[in-house]
Amino acid sequence: MLTDTNRKKQSRKKRHRSLRKRVEGTAERPRLAVFRSTRHIYAQVIDDLLQKTLAGTSDLALDGSQKGKKGQKGQHGQEGEKAAKAPAGEKDNEKDKKVVAKKVGAAIAKKCLEKGIDKVVFDRAGFKYHGRISALADGAREAGLKF
Repeated sequence: MLTDTNRKKQSRKKRHRSLRKRVEGTAERPRLAVFRSTRHIYAQVIDDLLQKTLAGTSDLALDGSQKGKKGQKGQHGQEGEKAAKAPAGEKDNEKDKKVVAKKVGAAIAKKCLEKGIDKVVFDRAGFKYHGRISALADGAREAGLKF
């Protein structure tokens, strides 16, 4: 018996396989693949013909810091998750997942433009084009990437 979470994962993987039949990255127009977990978002640009990753980034690599991780002191000397939480009713822009996804999109676009890549094919990996996925795409477009 599949749990609800496993069923959702399998459905997403099935959609991704179906999408990958139609989406292929080439040297002229590589594939911008996105993966979204519950906490993080990852993006990489792939040339499927050479089977090489040309550029990649994630929200973990943006500032290189591991704020709020267990064992590290946060604000007011508190450890762990309690240090990372914002006051009730106040939304912290650095912690807002859509804002972070948009920054990841801008970062991957910057890396691509540095390598001379200005056109990509967007691979949403079976996720709905909504929320963090669309925010990442918008950030990449605003930074100059075309797809």
